Amino acid sequence: MGAMRKAVEELGVAWATFFYVGRSPKAPGTMGSIAALPLAWYVWQLEKPVAWIVVLFVFVAGVAGAAVVHKRTGQSDHQSIVVDEVVGILITTSVAGHSWQHFLLAFVLFRIFDIWKPWPASWVDRNWHTPVGTMMDDVVAAAMATVILFLILFFAPGWPAA
Repeated sequence: MGAMRKAVEELGVAWATFFYVGRSPKAPGTMGSIAALPLAWYVWQLEKPVAWIVVLFVFVAGVAGAAVVHKRTGQSDHQSIVVDEVVGILITTSVAGHSWQHFLLAFVLFRIFDIWKPWPASWVDRNWHTPVGTMMDDVVAAAMATVILFLILFFAPGWPAA
Protein backbone atom coordinates (compact mmCIF):
# COMPACT_ATOMS: atom_id res chain seq x y z
CA MET A 1 0.00 0.00 0.00
CA GLY A 2 2.90 2.37 0.74
CA ALA A 3 4.33 2.08 -2.78
CA MET A 4 0.92 2.73 -4.34
CA ARG A 5 0.39 5.79 -2.14
CA LYS A 6 3.85 7.11 -3.06
CA ALA A 7 3.09 6.61 -6.77
CA VAL A 8 -0.22 8.47 -6.47
CA GLU A 9 1.49 11.32 -4.61
CA GLU A 10 4.18 11.54 -7.30
CA LEU A 11 1.44 11.70 -9.94
CA GLY A 12 -0.13 14.54 -7.93
CA VAL A 13 3.17 16.44 -7.90
CA ALA A 14 3.64 15.85 -11.63
CA TRP A 15 0.16 17.20 -12.33
CA ALA A 16 0.40 20.18 -9.94
CA THR A 17 3.69 21.21 -11.57
CA PHE A 18 2.24 20.44 -15.03
CA PHE A 19 4.76 17.69 -15.67
CA TYR A 20 7.50 19.57 -13.78
CA VAL A 21 7.31 22.81 -15.80
CA GLY A 22 6.61 24.48 -12.44
CA ARG A 23 10.12 23.63 -11.34
CA SER A 24 11.51 26.13 -13.85
CA PRO A 25 14.07 28.27 -12.00
CA LYS A 26 12.73 31.44 -13.62
CA ALA A 27 9.10 32.55 -13.96
CA PRO A 28 7.42 29.19 -13.30
CA GLY A 29 3.94 30.72 -13.64
CA THR A 30 4.75 32.17 -17.03
CA MET A 31 6.36 28.89 -18.11
CA GLY A 32 3.26 26.99 -16.98
CA SER A 33 1.05 29.39 -18.92
CA ILE A 34 3.14 28.91 -22.06
CA ALA A 35 3.12 25.13 -21.62
CA ALA A 36 -0.69 25.22 -21.36
CA LEU A 37 -1.21 26.92 -24.73
CA PRO A 38 -0.96 23.74 -26.89
CA LEU A 39 -3.41 21.99 -24.55
CA ALA A 40 -5.79 24.94 -24.81
CA TRP A 41 -5.50 24.94 -28.61
CA TYR A 42 -6.52 21.28 -28.63
CA VAL A 43 -9.26 21.59 -25.98
CA TRP A 44 -11.07 24.42 -27.75
CA GLN A 45 -11.30 22.35 -30.93
CA LEU A 46 -13.56 19.94 -29.03
CA GLU A 47 -17.30 20.45 -28.71
CA LYS A 48 -17.84 23.19 -26.09
CA PRO A 49 -19.54 20.95 -23.48
CA VAL A 50 -16.71 18.41 -23.76
CA ALA A 51 -14.11 21.19 -23.57
CA TRP A 52 -15.67 22.59 -20.39
CA ILE A 53 -15.67 19.08 -18.88
CA VAL A 54 -11.93 18.93 -19.61
CA VAL A 55 -11.46 22.33 -17.90
CA LEU A 56 -13.41 21.08 -14.88
CA PHE A 57 -11.32 17.90 -14.77
CA VAL A 58 -8.07 19.91 -14.93
CA PHE A 59 -9.37 22.08 -12.07
CA VAL A 60 -10.40 19.17 -9.83
CA ALA A 61 -7.21 17.23 -10.55
CA GLY A 62 -5.31 20.47 -9.90
CA VAL A 63 -6.87 20.80 -6.46
CA ALA A 64 -5.79 17.22 -5.69
CA GLY A 65 -2.26 17.83 -6.98
CA ALA A 66 -1.98 21.12 -5.11
CA ALA A 67 -3.00 19.31 -1.92
CA VAL A 68 -0.04 16.95 -2.30
CA VAL A 69 2.41 19.82 -2.85
CA HIS A 70 0.86 21.77 0.06
CA LYS A 71 1.36 18.74 2.32
CA ARG A 72 4.96 18.20 1.20
CA THR A 73 6.11 21.83 1.30
CA GLY A 74 3.94 23.28 4.04
CA GLN A 75 3.20 26.22 1.72
CA SER A 76 -0.34 27.00 0.67
CA ASP A 77 0.63 28.21 -2.82
CA HIS A 78 4.10 26.89 -3.60
CA GLN A 79 5.60 28.52 -6.72
CA SER A 80 6.05 25.12 -8.39
CA ILE A 81 2.26 24.66 -8.58
CA VAL A 82 1.38 25.84 -12.09
CA VAL A 83 -1.70 23.76 -12.86
CA ASP A 84 -3.66 26.83 -11.72
CA GLU A 85 -2.08 28.72 -14.63
CA VAL A 86 -3.11 25.87 -16.93
CA VAL A 87 -6.73 26.29 -15.84
CA GLY A 88 -6.38 30.06 -16.22
CA ILE A 89 -5.14 29.73 -19.79
CA LEU A 90 -7.89 27.24 -20.60
CA ILE A 91 -10.54 29.65 -19.33
CA THR A 92 -9.08 32.75 -20.98
CA THR A 93 -8.63 31.08 -24.38
CA SER A 94 -12.26 29.89 -24.32
CA VAL A 95 -13.29 33.03 -26.22
CA ALA A 96 -10.18 33.33 -28.40
CA GLY A 97 -11.25 31.36 -31.46
CA HIS A 98 -8.50 29.62 -33.37
CA SER A 99 -6.19 32.50 -34.10
CA TRP A 100 -2.65 32.46 -32.77
CA GLN A 101 -2.92 36.23 -32.33
CA HIS A 102 -5.97 35.81 -30.10
CA PHE A 103 -4.21 33.09 -28.11
CA LEU A 104 -1.22 35.38 -27.67
CA LEU A 105 -3.51 38.16 -26.46
CA ALA A 106 -5.26 35.70 -24.11
CA PHE A 107 -1.87 34.69 -22.72
CA VAL A 108 -0.78 38.32 -22.17
CA LEU A 109 -4.10 39.32 -20.56
CA PHE A 110 -4.14 36.30 -18.28
CA ARG A 111 -0.55 36.88 -17.14
CA ILE A 112 -1.32 40.56 -16.44
CA PHE A 113 -4.34 39.70 -14.30
CA ASP A 114 -2.59 36.74 -12.64
CA ILE A 115 0.43 38.84 -11.62
CA TRP A 116 -1.54 42.02 -10.81
CA LYS A 117 -4.32 40.14 -8.97
CA PRO A 118 -6.89 42.93 -8.74
CA TRP A 119 -9.79 42.43 -6.35
CA PRO A 120 -11.40 39.88 -5.97
CA ALA A 121 -8.43 37.71 -7.06
CA SER A 122 -6.25 39.44 -4.45
CA TRP A 123 -8.81 38.69 -1.74
CA VAL A 124 -8.85 34.99 -2.68
CA ASP A 125 -5.04 34.93 -2.80
CA ARG A 126 -4.73 36.53 0.67
CA ASN A 127 -7.55 34.72 2.45
CA TRP A 128 -8.10 31.29 0.95
CA HIS A 129 -4.98 29.27 1.85
CA THR A 130 -6.21 25.89 0.68
CA PRO A 131 -5.68 23.81 -2.46
CA VAL A 132 -8.99 25.17 -3.77
CA GLY A 133 -7.82 28.72 -3.03
CA THR A 134 -4.58 28.06 -4.91
CA MET A 135 -6.67 27.25 -7.98
CA MET A 136 -9.39 29.87 -7.47
CA ASP A 137 -7.27 33.04 -7.48
CA ASP A 138 -6.18 32.11 -11.02
CA VAL A 139 -9.75 31.22 -12.00
CA VAL A 140 -10.85 34.69 -10.88
CA ALA A 141 -7.92 36.34 -12.70
CA ALA A 142 -8.79 34.29 -15.80
CA ALA A 143 -12.44 35.34 -15.61
CA MET A 144 -11.40 39.00 -15.62
CA ALA A 145 -8.95 38.46 -18.48
CA THR A 146 -11.62 36.56 -20.42
CA VAL A 147 -14.09 39.43 -20.09
CA ILE A 148 -11.49 41.90 -21.40
CA LEU A 149 -10.55 39.57 -24.27
CA PHE A 150 -14.22 39.05 -25.14
CA LEU A 151 -14.82 42.82 -25.20
CA ILE A 152 -11.77 43.44 -27.39
CA LEU A 153 -12.85 40.76 -29.85
CA PHE A 154 -16.49 41.88 -29.75
CA PHE A 155 -15.73 45.54 -30.47
CA ALA A 156 -12.89 44.81 -32.90
CA PRO A 157 -14.06 41.60 -34.59
CA GLY A 158 -11.49 41.78 -37.38
CA TRP A 159 -8.59 42.35 -35.03
CA PRO A 160 -5.87 41.74 -35.83
CA ALA A 161 -5.89 42.13 -39.57
CA ALA A 162 -4.28 39.06 -41.08
